Amino acid sequence: MNTFIYMVRHGDSPKEGNERTRGLSEKGHLDAQKVTEILKDEEIDAVVSSPYIRSILTVEQLAQQIGQDVLVFEDLRERKFTSEDKRISDNELDPLLEKSFSGPNFALEGGESNADCQKRAVKVLKELLNNYKSKKVVVGTHGAVMTLMMRYYNSDYDLNFLYSTSKPDIYRMEFNDQELVSVHRLWAANKGVIQ
Repeated sequence: MNTFIYMVRHGDSPKEGNERTRGLSEKGHLDAQKVTEILKDEEIDAVVSSPYIRSILTVEQLAQQIGQDVLVFEDLRERKFTSEDKRISDNELDPLLEKSFSGPNFALEGGESNADCQKRAVKVLKELLNNYKSKKVVVGTHGAVMTLMMRYYNSDYDLNFLYSTSKPDIYRMEFNDQELVSVHRLWAANKGVIQ
């Protein structure tokens, strides 16, 4: 049997605050309930997450429903764009993302490059594929790091893909050992499939 990884991008969160400790907005909490509803019949075996509170809160209800704790992996955290831990505005973020996807080693002083972020996150993903072989694992994640993990397996997951995602979002990735077989979007099926 193949292994399934469910990438769950976190729900809407407040625009201000610390990157690590920002929670969910009211809409984000409501959407977290919808995430649980969508995944409740998928027979999930484990729930893991980025250490950022908004990611944990998006998948926590699902973990409780299957009688487990959310397993937190530091290396699943969002890409660090600057040396500070506060959220940067979309106006500042968009040019950074464009430069980063054009040059994977581009990084601001004290920040992290796409290449470095991808390397640390994919290492965790490969460990999950080994440790949960033939199982179903939910990964609470963020837009950029999710895109970079998916891009490791298929270069079609690019900046345009990142911009097409929503908060929250759910992608079911099917693997045969370490090889990606298919990806299906569960949050909004009408968005189609990249294989």
